[in-house]
Amino acid sequence: MIHTSDWHLGRAFHQVGLQSAQSAYLDHLVEVVRSESIDAVLVAGDVYDRALPAPDTVAMLSDAVERLIDAGAAVVLSSGNHDSAIRLGFAARLLEKSGLHIRTNLDDIGRPVWVSGVAIHPLPYLEPSLSAGSLGSSERTHAGVLRAAMGRVRDALGAGSAAKSVVMAHAFVTGGATSDSERDIAVGGVAAVPPDVFDGVDYVALGHLHGRQQVAEGVRYSGSPVAMSFSEASHVKGSWIVDLSDASPNVDFVAAPVERPLALLRGTLDELLTDRRHSDAESAWCQVTLTDPIRPLGAMERLRARFPYTLDLRFAPSGSVTTMSAYAASLTERSDLDVCCDFLTHVRGGHGPDAGERGLLGEAVEGARLRRNATAGEGEASSRHTSGAA
Repeated sequence: MIHTSDWHLGRAFHQVGLQSAQSAYLDHLVEVVRSESIDAVLVAGDVYDRALPAPDTVAMLSDAVERLIDAGAAVVLSSGNHDSAIRLGFAARLLEKSGLHIRTNLDDIGRPVWVSGVAIHPLPYLEPSLSAGSLGSSERTHAGVLRAAMGRVRDALGAGSAAKSVVMAHAFVTGGATSDSERDIAVGGVAAVPPDVFDGVDYVALGHLHGRQQVAEGVRYSGSPVAMSFSEASHVKGSWIVDLSDASPNVDFVAAPVERPLALLRGTLDELLTDRRHSDAESAWCQVTLTDPIRPLGAMERLRARFPYTLDLRFAPSGSVTTMSAYAASLTERSDLDVCCDFLTHVRGGHGPDAGERGLLGEAVEGARLRRNATAGEGEASSRHTSGAA
C-alpha cells in the first residue's frame, strides 16, 4: 500500500494557488501505483483544504480517484479536521462497490476495509467534544476518543487474529514535529495522543502533521505531498510505500515531484541582489528577510527583479536601533513637515529622512496645503453665492 495524507486540495500558498503542483503530485501517484503494483492508496485525512471545496477542486479529486482505481488500487479516504465529514462521506456505501472506500462516520469505526487479506481501519478525525459521548469515552480529549475508537478496532480484529492490520488516523501524536501550516486542533480537548494508543496494530498511517516522520515503531506520518508554508522549506515531500507481506512492515519512501522549491533568504538588499550563492533561489518561491539598518525603498520590486517568485518580505534591521518615544507624543506643537519626518523615523526604527527625502516630504506637505486652501476658498465662494441668491 502507499500511505499518503493531507492533500489539502484547493489550498493556496501565500495567495498563489497550488492546483498545478497538486495535479502533478496526483499524476505521480497514479504512475507509482502502476509501476509498484500498489494494492491500496491510503489518504489519512484532510483530503480537501476546506469544508466547502470549489467545483474544480472536487473535479480534481474525482479524476484522481478514477485513475487510481483504473491503475489497480483500492482507494481509502478518511476525513480530517479540514474536511466536512458529511460532504466527503456522501454515497460512501455505494462507492465502496467501485473500489473507493470513504470513512467519515463514527458508526463505521470497527468496520474494516479488506484489501489482499489486510484489515485496514480508517478512523475519521474525532473532535472530542462531539464524539466522546457517542464513542463512550469518559475523557473529552483526543487521546480519550482515539482510545475508545481503538477499542472498537481491537474488538473487530479479535484475539489471536492472524490477519495483518492497519489503522489510519488524523491526530497529533506525541513525538511528532509540527510546521506552521497545520491548523491547531487543541480546541475541544487536549491535542496530544501518545503512540501506545495504537498498540497491537501492524502499521499506523497518520495524517495531520505536514512533515514525514516516524514517531514510534510502525507509527508514521507521510506528511503533505506539497509544501504549504516556508517552515517546510527543509522537507522532502512524498509518500511511504508499505509492504506487509513479511513478518514486519517494510517501508520505503518515494519522493514527490517538486514544481517549485522554497528558499529562505536573509541579508542586506545589496548582498542578496549581487551574491552568486543565491542563484538557485531565482527559480524558487522565496521568503526574504532584509537586515538593512534602514528599510530600503522599493525593496519588493528590486528583489523581484532577481527573484521573481518572492512571496514574503520581512525586515529585521541589524545594528543598534535608536530608542524612540511614543510616536503620538511627537504630534504636539510640531509643523506638518516635522510630523511627517517623525513618522518616517518611527517606522524605520529611528533612522530619519535624508535631505532628499525631507525635500520630497516638504513638497508633498506644501502641495497638500495649497490644495486644502483652494478647496476651502471654493467652499466660501459657494456659500456667499448661495446666501446672495437667497
